[in-house]
Amino acid sequence: MKALALFLLLFVSVSMAAAQPVVVLVRHAEKATNGGKDPDLSSAGRARADALARILKDADITAIFTSEFKRTQETAAPTATLIGVTATVVPAKDTAGLVAKLHQLNGNALVVAHGDTIPNIIKALGMDRPINIPDEDYSELLIVTLGDKPQLFRLHYPL
Repeated sequence: MKALALFLLLFVSVSMAAAQPVVVLVRHAEKATNGGKDPDLSSAGRARADALARILKDADITAIFTSEFKRTQETAAPTATLIGVTATVVPAKDTAGLVAKLHQLNGNALVVAHGDTIPNIIKALGMDRPINIPDEDYSELLIVTLGDKPQLFRLHYPL
């Protein structure tokens, strides 16, 4: 976990030196099995959300975006609290609206989305490589540098 945090910090620092905003995209953490279409996080999900906050605490995140669903908001909450940023809710299906907000950034952002929306967000940010996130995978940490030639780095943050 420390190695991942160190890599992310180094990556963000290099990107900041080049004045290119960085977008960190994650799928919401593990959800509870009850709760219908809008469940809370499970205990494993809350632990993953806490781990994400620890990883991103020094990443100079200035904006956080979630969908309207509790699981994305609960995944982002520990990071938002730790760094003092209020999350902005963008409807899960409004990829164009989210990407427009990301392109207006003056700093780095965290986006907590869904396994079926992240591929569209990545594509809209200019990545040609298709992304597939398996239903059982909550560990994806996708880092995109914005700019003329966006780049994608794909990592995992296991519990």
